[in-house]
Order: sequence, then structure tokens, then C-alpha cells
Amino acid sequence: MRKIIFKNAKLVNEGEIIEGDMMLEGEIIASIGGVIDGNGNEIDVDGKYIIPGIIDDQVHFREPGLTHKANIATESRAALMGGVTTFMEMPNTKPPALTQELLQDKYDIAERTAYTNYSFFMGASNDNLEEVLKTDPSTVCGIKAFMGSSTGNMLVDDPVTLEKLFKNAQMLIATHCEDETTIRKNHQKYVEKYGRSLDASFHPLIRSEEGCYLSSSFAAELAHRFDTRLHILHISTAKELELFTNSIPLKDKRITSEACVHHLYFCNEDYERLGNKIKCNPAIKTKNDRDQIFAAVLDGRIDIIATDHAPHTLEEKNRHYLEAPSGLPLVQHSLNIMLDYYYRGKISLEKIVEKMCHTPAECFQIADRGYLREGYFGDFAIVDLEREWEVMSENIAYKCGWSPLEEKVFKGKVTSTYINGHLAFTEGEEPRAGWGQRVTFSR
Repeated sequence: MRKIIFKNAKLVNEGEIIEGDMMLEGEIIASIGGVIDGNGNEIDVDGKYIIPGIIDDQVHFREPGLTHKANIATESRAALMGGVTTFMEMPNTKPPALTQELLQDKYDIAERTAYTNYSFFMGASNDNLEEVLKTDPSTVCGIKAFMGSSTGNMLVDDPVTLEKLFKNAQMLIATHCEDETTIRKNHQKYVEKYGRSLDASFHPLIRSEEGCYLSSSFAAELAHRFDTRLHILHISTAKELELFTNSIPLKDKRITSEACVHHLYFCNEDYERLGNKIKCNPAIKTKNDRDQIFAAVLDGRIDIIATDHAPHTLEEKNRHYLEAPSGLPLVQHSLNIMLDYYYRGKISLEKIVEKMCHTPAECFQIADRGYLREGYFGDFAIVDLEREWEVMSENIAYKCGWSPLEEKVFKGKVTSTYINGHLAFTEGEEPRAGWGQRVTFSR
């Protein structure tokens, strides 16, 4: 069996950094830590850091039907270059993944084209409960319910349907929580008052704190009532943090939460500079919201850091605020955003790995991934923490070709990424597809 020994590494894993070696045997991590001698190909990491592959639990790769924006191949390639080894993709494509057959179509595309490991959410609507309940918890990451409209027409706003879904689902439900009535009322008010004078700075006023909290608290109430496994995505307000706890272990939580890097990095002051480029749902809100969400990541009330990677073309983003779509591309640069905070002394490497690698695996009960452990799949990234580089159009891998981070100089760069024990990306060479696998779940 093919063996590779990585020498002289700093291994970031399970709350500590260990200097030592790591050995792969085929797809699997066979040994970790200390000095490893054996018959195998040796790679001198030369003091660089090895982290488990990042697991991004919320991306929109736009295939099928919206492939002028992105597709599974282009966006998983970008993810790979950023150290992401597994993605979970959302159902609001065209057509949306609202039947088992349409869900399988997406798995088939990924099997042919994905650069990384993959899973896809089954979509819920107001009238497909029977299809949703056919979903296999061992092979599908979860059920997605848009309790607030976003890109695509998948709003689930019928209270009876939601009650039946939360009562009968035997697997994790992930929710986009914004109260549609509140948003529509705010939208009408601001359009009537300002008309075409509206710009992106109004977005957090229209998609307000009240709208977020009404929806997320309703989801939490349903989960408590029916003991549903609920995961609330992209928390954007400080008020919502009261719905979550850090007083019980993650493995025992029935309600978990996610923060996205843009809600941790930007605030309403950035609309003047970036405009529609950071228009997203739920909206980026105040500096206090951003800072309180970051604090909740550190203290355990928020469990996962992800991206909600949602690309649109620059032409679409350059439309007037009222016509410009919501969402921004982030999956290639999520680790860099968090390393920027690391270099500011705001978060440790161990905590970054916990929130981007370990806790996604634990929340979704992913089998044998998310850690550097003997017997686990060889999904990991090698990171040069001393490397400085600038985000420029020529090194952006997204199909849309732009990033709100352009001209930002980061410190820390992924130099190689391994998928299931295979070198899929190394700096200076074209990334390699074909090593990704469909993720399975220990449920």
C-alpha cells in the first residue's frame, strides 16, 4: 500500500499544536505525532502547519441551472485552494432539489466533477413533506428549510407544514431564518420613502434584527416542542445569541448554530466602500452585532464557522441595489479571514481548527473526517503561516472572478491540500479533480 510520511510538521488538532510527523497509508491517516520511520515516500513539511481539512456546511455552487454564476467544479476547485476538503451544498438551484431524483442528480454531477468531498441538502417546501421524509440520514447531510426567501423560490412559510416537518424529521434540519412578513413590510416602507435612492446601506434596515429574531426564535420554539435536531445558519444579530447555550457539550446539543465569515468580518460601515458586493441575506449588520457574534464563537454559543459562499456575476452585482442579488463568494478565502484575526490576537489556531474542522464534523455526525486521527480519512491542508499574499483578480478561482477582499494582503497561505490521502492541490500546479467522495454520516 502507498505510504507517505510528512516530516517536521506542526500538527494543529484537538486543542493543541504538536511538532512531529504524520503518515498516510492509502486514503487513511495511519500514524500521527512523534518521529515516524518507515518504508514510504517522505515529504519534509519544513515546519509548516498541517490542519484537518475545513468542512464548510453551507455553500451555494449554483449547479444545475445557474451555472453562469458558478458550478460544482469551479467552486469546489476554489474551495480546495483554500484548504476546504468537504462542502455541503444548498438546494436552491434550478430546478431546486425538492425530490429524491433531483437530489440524486446533484450527487451524480459531483461524482463526475467535484474536486473535494461533498454532500447536498434535501430542500423543503410548503408541499413536499412526503419527499423530504424519504431522505436517508446516513448519506445526506440534512434538510434545508428557507424560513425566509433568498435566491430561489423555496420559502417555507406555512405554519402547519413547518410543524409537520419539525415533528416528523428524523435528521438535522438547517434553517435560513428571516421573517418574510417583517421583511416585506420594511421593504415597502423604505421603497415608498426613498425609491431609487435606496442603496446597500439600507439592507440591514430592511432585513432587520427583528425579522431575524422572529424567525429564529420560532424555529427554536418548534425544535424545543418536538425535540428536533435544529441547526440555525448564518447568525447575523446579537439578539439571536440568547437562543443558544454553551452550558452543555456539543454532542448533547439539540439546537446548534453557525456564524459565517462575512458576518464576523464586515459590518454596516463597510457598505459605503463595498456596496452590493456585501449585500447578502441575512444582512451584514452593526459593529456590535459582529463583535458579539465573534464573542459567541469563542465562548461556544456558536458552534461552526462557515461561508454561505453564494457567487453572482459582477454584472449582476453592479445593478441598482433593488435589482442586485444577495450573496458573495468566500469559500477560497474563509481560512484567510480567520487567520487575519489570528494575527490580530483575537483567536487561536486551535480555535479556528475547532470551529472550521472539528465542530462541523461533530454537529453533522460526519463519519471519519474533521480531525487528524489514526483511522480517519487523509483530508488536510498544509499552511505556510508566514507567507504574505494579496487577493487579486488573477488568483481568484471563483467562476464569477471577483471577491470583496480584492487588494487585501493576508498573512498565511494554503500551499497544499490532500483529499482522501491524495495530493489534490499544490501551489504552482493545476488542482486535480477525482479524489473527492460522497460524505457519509454516523446516524
